[in-house]
Amino acid sequence: MSVDIETLFDVFRRLIGRSTMPSHEFGDLFRQMMRSLVKFDHVVMFAYRGNERPIDLYSTFDPAEQVIFVNLYQMGPYLLDPFYHNAREARSGVWRMRELAPDRFFSSEYYRTYYVQTGLAEEIGFFVPIAQDLTIVLSLMRREETGPFATQDLSLLRKAEPLIARLVKHYYQDIGLLFDAAVAKQRKGRRKDKLNAADTVWRDLNLTDREAAIIELVLQGHSSESIGLRLSITMGTVKVHRRNVYRKLGISSQTQLLSIYLKKLGEH
Repeated sequence: MSVDIETLFDVFRRLIGRSTMPSHEFGDLFRQMMRSLVKFDHVVMFAYRGNERPIDLYSTFDPAEQVIFVNLYQMGPYLLDPFYHNAREARSGVWRMRELAPDRFFSSEYYRTYYVQTGLAEEIGFFVPIAQDLTIVLSLMRREETGPFATQDLSLLRKAEPLIARLVKHYYQDIGLLFDAAVAKQRKGRRKDKLNAADTVWRDLNLTDREAAIIELVLQGHSSESIGLRLSITMGTVKVHRRNVYRKLGISSQTQLLSIYLKKLGEH
């Protein structure tokens, strides 16, 4: 695909001299800029801050797709998303999903239960840390019928990354205020709890800190070997803790584990 210079220059013209811009307008301009460079099917922009529910800033989905990609995602699956964890680590740059995914992600219950519903062949994200513990991710998605991004597509997007990062930091410098407003709304009329929803789930399920850490990594798609390396314990210890959790919860499969996890998240 050749670069559409005319569209690219038109986007620059509309950006120059603007001190502020509504999120939907910035999203449209980002979509047009990227469309002049590579082929894709969807754009979605999320802001992440710590363990808080991500804020959707812009997307190109129809109503049915919005339910899967945004509404359902915000209810809890985001906590198992490789993009979410990369955002929490404040790693900037352009990343493919498969570069960030754990070693067993594509065979995990999260992938089979939730991610396959998206019908995506690939997702690439621009990760832009804005402030401490706050990152905006601009994702380009290609459906299965479109196929994955080519190597030259990724190379071109990485060349555009410094410009995109500067624009995002300029137009979303006050994004933290949206999170503050969302937190205030959620706490209104509720008792204050210092634990986030995910931590509360493990507490409610009576899991130890070690068991919770291991099971969360299992749900994210890490193998026992990967978990052992991350937590500096043996594979045998990982398996023992996993069996203990299954026994405590009265379950025998990762399918049941994910079901309990998402149900408890919904309650909180």
